[in-house]
Amino acid sequence: MPADELVVEPPLAARRLLGATLWSGPVAVRIVEVEAYGGDPAGPWPDTASHSGRGRTTRNAVMFGPAGVLYVYLSYGMHRCVNVTSGPDGTASAVLLRSAEVIAGLEQVRARRPTARTDADLARGPGNLGSALGITLADYGTPLFDPRSAIRLELGGALPAEAIASGPRVGVSTAADIAWRFWIPSSPAVSAYRRSPRAEPF
Repeated sequence: MPADELVVEPPLAARRLLGATLWSGPVAVRIVEVEAYGGDPAGPWPDTASHSGRGRTTRNAVMFGPAGVLYVYLSYGMHRCVNVTSGPDGTASAVLLRSAEVIAGLEQVRARRPTARTDADLARGPGNLGSALGITLADYGTPLFDPRSAIRLELGGALPAEAIASGPRVGVSTAADIAWRFWIPSSPAVSAYRRSPRAEPF
């Protein structure tokens, strides 16, 4: 089962998602930037920056389920952020999809993102990626490896270590210096790093 490849610790799951293809209807993107997130203190990957860092809620419940499921949430009341659950069933973790390159349905994405200056900007940043794919909160819980799903994930082959860069996550105020952000440096769609002004100093 493809989902089994994500039943691993968060950083490894994040790396395995780089280069993967995510389909939403006729639109497809190649994932080029991700961030890994762990779970609550009782689990193997405690992470205070994670939505599941304080335990299970209605909002984050899918993070505690099986790997390969879509976790969508609203950021700042407007941005639909797209995540893929990872780790074993019952242990919270997920990978935030931060940026991607549009590889199918380009005209449809341009219509959804009329303010994008270039095609590289269409799915750069988690909110823009969600908009480019037309994903909504109603898609929460979609099994991404089910061929009947409207939103489907296709994992690519493992990228060589030299093709992946890593660094701290963007915009988190706690656990800000954990290098759980991964990206493909050769891609023009990768977003810029922005440290949260609320983060503790290095």
